[in-house]
Amino acid sequence: MRIAAVDLGSNSFHLVVAEVRADGTFEPLVSEKEMLRLGDVVSREGLITPAAADAAVQTVRRFRMLAEAAGATEILACATSALRSASNGDAVLDRIEAEAGVSADVIDGLEEARLIFTAIRTAVLIDPGPAVCFDLGGGSVEIMVGDTTGLQWSASERLGVARLSAQYVLSDPISKRDRRRLREHLVDVLGPLAVDVVRFEPKMAIGSSGTLEDLAHMVAARRDESVPRSLNQLTFSRAEFDPLHQELLQSTSAQRQRIKGLDTKRVELIVAGAEFLAAAMDLFDVDELTISEWALREGMVLDAIGRHDPVDLTDDPRAIRRASIQALARRFSWPEAHSRHVARLSLELFDQTRELHGLDDNDRELLEYGALLHDIGEHVSHENHDRHAAYLVAHGQLRGFDPGEILVLTALVRWHRRGEPKPSADLVGELDDESRERVRRLAAMLRIADGLDRSRKQVVTGLATRVSPSLVLVRLSTDGDPELELWGARRKRELFERVFDRELELTAHPSG
Repeated sequence: MRIAAVDLGSNSFHLVVAEVRADGTFEPLVSEKEMLRLGDVVSREGLITPAAADAAVQTVRRFRMLAEAAGATEILACATSALRSASNGDAVLDRIEAEAGVSADVIDGLEEARLIFTAIRTAVLIDPGPAVCFDLGGGSVEIMVGDTTGLQWSASERLGVARLSAQYVLSDPISKRDRRRLREHLVDVLGPLAVDVVRFEPKMAIGSSGTLEDLAHMVAARRDESVPRSLNQLTFSRAEFDPLHQELLQSTSAQRQRIKGLDTKRVELIVAGAEFLAAAMDLFDVDELTISEWALREGMVLDAIGRHDPVDLTDDPRAIRRASIQALARRFSWPEAHSRHVARLSLELFDQTRELHGLDDNDRELLEYGALLHDIGEHVSHENHDRHAAYLVAHGQLRGFDPGEILVLTALVRWHRRGEPKPSADLVGELDDESRERVRRLAAMLRIADGLDRSRKQVVTGLATRVSPSLVLVRLSTDGDPELELWGARRKRELFERVFDRELELTAHPSG
């Protein structure tokens, strides 16, 4: 599955197209940026001018074409500060939908902070936590506190670099008066937030966005080492940043053009960005800043992944079956380690006795699923848990299985302990003779595998099976004392011996 995320930001529009894996992780395939600086326009005019609107529409149209060419089946778009605050923001978004074919959601600052932090905690190791995080955009800054467990606090303020530059950076280089006014404004807004943040006792600071990445790039370029290709997780200190900050305050735009690591399109904005970072480091008591290259657009992808059923993320048409089985197992608090181990041993026994049982790969799949579900009835009661499990499977609304397969699964968990399916049995009385025989063979193997984890300590690490005309010999590899496992399997071998008309012998040998 491929998802495209479009961030309609105040400085830049960003596109990422991601290949989503079945385990919920993703890999960016396409990444594009167009620096439109809508925040500058809105700060000066209060609205998005026709020329800026045209550029926005053209950029989003190009992004859509790139996303479709990359095979994206879902295109998400979020509009932030500039489009939120422009008097004609809704009209521009209507044009983007009509002419570029992309519908964008206008999100508020707190939702933006949530999505950004989702990306940051996936991209950067937060250790020790919690971390205070700054995402410095063109129209606003999002400030977040959180750790690997999630977001704990957030705020959004109209302190974006485009907005600050339009209001306070009125000369080149910035005058002492304007710098003082800018600093006072930053302290007035950020000071109360720093008081709120201190109670969380953040242990590290993280920065995201193009402005903070550029500052990190410039710092890294001054080091006596090569600049890393990726800035993600790069950390720089206040002592490294201070000389750069002073140079930026004293430089003209022409001089800044020549600074290694600074995007030329950010030359006019970087002074406000540097002053913001200096103020934030002072007020939030930050000695080091770590960079996250992931921000809003990656957060959008992660959020979209979280809304999808896992089966949506794979091209395997049978994945719906496994996802449905696992969802039912988790719903009833299955003993996961035991159930997965029994499933593995069941499949080993199945594979090593194919000449004996004559069953096919569809039966093998049902055996695995029956093993995964065989003990979910313990959620109701340990006593008669096989009967409870059968009821839960029969009424579990499993997806991707036909009615006959549901009957086989129901019968398999019902008779995984003792007895045999009978035509008159509740829930499974509709089994035909052929299916009833399949259940007997599958249950015979499941019982042995279940007995081989009698202690629920996964002592048996593997099987080696030899089939002869009168005997099935199973050699167990073990890690630990297998006494309970041998006892458990031997007391459950009666059905196996009767169904396959052979004696079953088990021996144990330490692994290695």
